[in-house]
Amino acid sequence: MHAVCLAGPTASGKSALALAFAAHRGRVEIVSVDSAQVYRGMDIGTAKPGAAERAACPHHLIDLLDPREAYSAARFAADAQRVVGEIRARGALPLLVGGTMLYFKALRAGLDRLPQADPALRAALDAEAAERGWPALHAELARVDPASAARLAPHDAQRIQRALEVWRASGRPLSAWLGEPRREDAERWPLVALEPLSRAWLHERIARRFDAMLAAGLLDEVRALRARGDLHPGLPSMRCVGYRQVWQALERGDDMLALRGDAMAALRAAGIAATRQLAKRQLTWLRALPARQSVACDGRDAQARGLEALRHAAGA
Repeated sequence: MHAVCLAGPTASGKSALALAFAAHRGRVEIVSVDSAQVYRGMDIGTAKPGAAERAACPHHLIDLLDPREAYSAARFAADAQRVVGEIRARGALPLLVGGTMLYFKALRAGLDRLPQADPALRAALDAEAAERGWPALHAELARVDPASAARLAPHDAQRIQRALEVWRASGRPLSAWLGEPRREDAERWPLVALEPLSRAWLHERIARRFDAMLAAGLLDEVRALRARGDLHPGLPSMRCVGYRQVWQALERGDDMLALRGDAMAALRAAGIAATRQLAKRQLTWLRALPARQSVACDGRDAQARGLEALRHAAGA
């Protein structure tokens, strides 16, 4: 056993289970597997662990970057390998926890070689999307790369952009660049997966959590980010679920109304809908990961079963 991985969709209870496991076992350090928690100043909307959680158990790969910067799965894999080695050298157990499934895949199986990002192409695609909408670009992707389009939602801007960028830069569809699935190292990176039996259960938790984020000051957090003047909606950080929806509401001028009444209701609905779509994509990715130990996070004695699964994965 090299480390233990705990994955699941947003609002499935990963953080609570991880902290409970750390308290039960002792000598555990948590490594965040989250593409949003790497950004400084983005705390509420990413459900970043607070001071009490970090005092209870060391956390890593949080607050690494300014929101202007970009992070990648390849960089995550390198960072995680380094941090895991450091944790093991201290005689502790690395527990990798999060919902960015591409990061888990990069760590467990490596990544395919793809054309590098092209800022000019991305800017052009952003301009086209602003004029025509992402569903129109999704339709274009369906013509040139039907395999990639079939697995992406029409509003999945970041992934549609990347697939079209690869096509326009290389003349080859993204699906052609992706090689045969690599064999994942499940023995070195055992995976416990939180998977709800009931979609309604997860949707209710997502709604409650988004409401809690709004009550905790998500609007003010995004207002402060916008006020910096050096951020824009095209950045990966500002595309994160929740941040994108609040930014758009503020950009429409709803901020002048303090987002009360219908404007607040519309924002809440958009944020919850986007988070549900994120959870759906996360579950699709998760169920494609091999050799996982699934735990019904909405089942009876879910935490006890989760703790037992983690203990088994850790060999304890």
